[in-house]
Amino acid sequence: MKTRLGCLSNKSDSYTDFTEFLHPVQNRAPRLSKDEVVQWADSFDVLLSHKYGLAAFRSFLKTEFSDENIEFWMACEEYKKIKTPAKLGSKAKKIYNEFIDVKSPREINIDYRTREMTRLSVLEPTPCSLNEVQTRVYGLMEKDSYPRFLRSKLYQDLLKTQYTHYQRNSV
Repeated sequence: MKTRLGCLSNKSDSYTDFTEFLHPVQNRAPRLSKDEVVQWADSFDVLLSHKYGLAAFRSFLKTEFSDENIEFWMACEEYKKIKTPAKLGSKAKKIYNEFIDVKSPREINIDYRTREMTRLSVLEPTPCSLNEVQTRVYGLMEKDSYPRFLRSKLYQDLLKTQYTHYQRNSV
Protein backbone atom coordinates (compact mmCIF):
# COMPACT_ATOMS: atom_id res chain seq x y z
CA MET A 1 0.00 0.00 0.00
CA LYS A 2 2.83 2.41 0.85
CA THR A 3 4.43 1.71 -2.53
CA ARG A 4 1.21 2.49 -4.36
CA LEU A 5 0.67 5.69 -2.39
CA GLY A 6 4.30 6.66 -2.92
CA CYS A 7 3.71 6.67 -6.68
CA LEU A 8 1.13 9.41 -6.28
CA SER A 9 3.80 11.89 -5.30
CA ASN A 10 5.69 11.36 -8.58
CA LYS A 11 4.09 13.82 -10.96
CA SER A 12 5.43 14.58 -14.41
CA ASP A 13 5.80 18.27 -13.60
CA SER A 14 8.04 17.59 -10.60
CA TYR A 15 10.82 15.71 -12.34
CA THR A 16 14.26 16.40 -10.98
CA ASP A 17 16.27 13.37 -12.04
CA PHE A 18 15.98 12.21 -15.64
CA THR A 19 18.33 9.28 -15.04
CA GLU A 20 15.44 7.37 -13.42
CA PHE A 21 14.49 5.99 -16.83
CA LEU A 22 17.85 4.29 -17.29
CA HIS A 23 18.36 0.58 -16.87
CA PRO A 24 19.26 -0.13 -13.20
CA VAL A 25 22.66 -1.54 -14.21
CA GLN A 26 23.67 1.81 -15.67
CA ASN A 27 24.97 4.26 -13.11
CA ARG A 28 25.58 7.13 -15.46
CA ALA A 29 23.52 9.50 -17.56
CA PRO A 30 22.89 8.39 -21.14
CA ARG A 31 25.33 9.51 -23.79
CA LEU A 32 23.06 11.70 -25.83
CA SER A 33 23.89 14.54 -28.08
CA LYS A 34 21.82 17.68 -27.90
CA ASP A 35 20.75 16.96 -31.49
CA GLU A 36 19.38 13.55 -30.50
CA VAL A 37 17.23 15.01 -27.73
CA VAL A 38 16.06 17.85 -29.98
CA GLN A 39 15.15 15.35 -32.73
CA TRP A 40 12.70 13.62 -30.40
CA ALA A 41 10.48 16.66 -30.90
CA ASP A 42 10.57 16.20 -34.71
CA SER A 43 8.14 13.32 -34.66
CA PHE A 44 6.66 10.67 -32.42
CA ASP A 45 8.29 7.98 -34.61
CA VAL A 46 11.73 9.50 -34.01
CA LEU A 47 11.14 9.45 -30.26
CA LEU A 48 9.97 5.82 -30.25
CA SER A 49 12.81 4.63 -32.47
CA HIS A 50 15.48 6.03 -30.14
CA LYS A 51 16.47 3.75 -27.23
CA TYR A 52 16.66 6.55 -24.66
CA GLY A 53 13.76 8.45 -26.21
CA LEU A 54 11.52 5.43 -25.72
CA ALA A 55 12.83 4.96 -22.17
CA ALA A 56 12.22 8.61 -21.31
CA PHE A 57 8.70 8.49 -22.79
CA ARG A 58 7.91 5.31 -20.82
CA SER A 59 9.14 6.97 -17.65
CA PHE A 60 6.98 10.01 -18.37
CA LEU A 61 3.89 7.85 -18.96
CA LYS A 62 4.46 6.11 -15.63
CA THR A 63 4.22 9.47 -13.90
CA GLU A 64 0.90 10.02 -15.64
CA PHE A 65 -0.35 6.52 -14.81
CA SER A 66 -0.79 5.69 -18.50
CA ASP A 67 2.21 3.49 -19.19
CA GLU A 68 -0.13 0.67 -20.23
CA ASN A 69 -0.36 2.40 -23.61
CA ILE A 70 3.35 2.22 -24.43
CA GLU A 71 3.65 -1.24 -22.87
CA PHE A 72 0.80 -2.42 -25.10
CA TRP A 73 2.37 -0.80 -28.17
CA MET A 74 5.71 -2.49 -27.41
CA ALA A 75 4.00 -5.86 -26.87
CA CYS A 76 2.37 -5.47 -30.30
CA GLU A 77 5.75 -4.71 -31.88
CA GLU A 78 7.12 -7.94 -30.40
CA TYR A 79 4.00 -9.81 -31.48
CA LYS A 80 4.56 -8.84 -35.12
CA LYS A 81 7.96 -10.57 -35.04
CA ILE A 82 6.53 -13.98 -34.11
CA LYS A 83 6.70 -16.55 -36.90
CA THR A 84 5.03 -19.70 -35.57
CA PRO A 85 1.23 -19.99 -35.36
CA ALA A 86 1.31 -21.57 -31.89
CA LYS A 87 3.37 -18.72 -30.46
CA LEU A 88 1.15 -16.18 -32.24
CA GLY A 89 -1.89 -17.68 -30.53
CA SER A 90 -0.43 -17.70 -27.04
CA LYS A 91 1.05 -14.19 -27.36
CA ALA A 92 -2.21 -12.78 -28.82
CA LYS A 93 -4.16 -14.28 -25.92
CA LYS A 94 -1.66 -12.92 -23.38
CA ILE A 95 -1.82 -9.40 -24.88
CA TYR A 96 -5.61 -9.54 -25.04
CA ASN A 97 -5.90 -10.66 -21.41
CA GLU A 98 -3.38 -8.11 -20.15
CA PHE A 99 -4.42 -5.01 -22.11
CA ILE A 100 -7.65 -5.37 -24.09
CA ASP A 101 -10.19 -7.37 -22.11
CA VAL A 102 -12.43 -5.16 -19.96
CA LYS A 103 -11.29 -7.14 -16.91
CA SER A 104 -7.60 -6.82 -17.77
CA PRO A 105 -5.21 -5.45 -15.15
CA ARG A 106 -3.73 -2.86 -17.53
CA GLU A 107 -6.73 -2.11 -19.72
CA ILE A 108 -6.07 0.33 -22.56
CA ASN A 109 -8.65 2.97 -23.42
CA ILE A 110 -10.33 1.84 -26.66
CA ASP A 111 -13.86 1.94 -27.98
CA TYR A 112 -16.23 -1.03 -27.87
CA ARG A 113 -16.10 -1.68 -31.63
CA THR A 114 -12.29 -1.89 -31.65
CA ARG A 115 -12.27 -4.09 -28.55
CA GLU A 116 -14.83 -6.47 -30.08
CA MET A 117 -13.09 -6.57 -33.46
CA THR A 118 -9.81 -7.36 -31.71
CA ARG A 119 -11.43 -10.07 -29.59
CA LEU A 120 -12.64 -11.76 -32.77
CA SER A 121 -9.35 -11.35 -34.61
CA VAL A 122 -7.28 -12.99 -31.88
CA LEU A 123 -9.46 -16.10 -32.00
CA GLU A 124 -7.57 -17.00 -35.19
CA PRO A 125 -4.47 -14.83 -34.86
CA THR A 126 -2.29 -13.61 -37.69
CA PRO A 127 0.70 -11.24 -37.49
CA CYS A 128 -1.77 -8.42 -38.35
CA SER A 129 -4.44 -9.27 -35.75
CA LEU A 130 -3.50 -6.39 -33.45
CA ASN A 131 -2.68 -3.78 -36.10
CA GLU A 132 -5.89 -1.75 -35.84
CA VAL A 133 -5.94 -1.57 -32.06
CA GLN A 134 -2.22 -0.80 -31.99
CA THR A 135 -2.77 2.02 -34.50
CA ARG A 136 -5.53 3.49 -32.31
CA VAL A 137 -3.35 3.43 -29.18
CA TYR A 138 -0.43 4.89 -31.13
CA GLY A 139 -2.72 7.71 -32.29
CA LEU A 140 -3.86 8.41 -28.73
CA MET A 141 -0.29 8.61 -27.50
CA GLU A 142 0.82 10.75 -30.44
CA LYS A 143 -2.01 13.26 -30.10
CA ASP A 144 -2.29 13.34 -26.31
CA SER A 145 0.73 12.04 -24.37
CA TYR A 146 3.51 13.01 -26.79
CA PRO A 147 2.77 16.78 -26.75
CA ARG A 148 2.59 16.66 -22.94
CA PHE A 149 5.91 14.79 -22.86
CA LEU A 150 7.55 17.52 -24.96
CA ARG A 151 6.28 20.15 -22.49
CA SER A 152 7.21 18.06 -19.44
CA LYS A 153 9.91 18.87 -16.97
CA LEU A 154 11.58 15.54 -17.79
CA TYR A 155 12.06 16.46 -21.46
CA GLN A 156 12.91 20.08 -20.72
CA ASP A 157 15.52 18.97 -18.18
CA LEU A 158 17.02 16.59 -20.73
CA LEU A 159 17.29 19.44 -23.21
CA LYS A 160 18.96 21.68 -20.64
CA THR A 161 21.31 18.96 -19.43
CA GLN A 162 22.38 18.03 -22.94
CA TYR A 163 22.78 21.69 -23.85
CA THR A 164 24.94 22.30 -20.77
CA HIS A 165 26.94 19.12 -21.44
CA TYR A 166 27.39 20.17 -25.06
CA GLN A 167 28.62 23.64 -24.05
CA ARG A 168 31.14 22.22 -21.57
CA ASN A 169 32.56 19.80 -24.14
CA SER A 170 32.82 22.33 -26.93
CA VAL A 171 34.88 24.84 -24.94
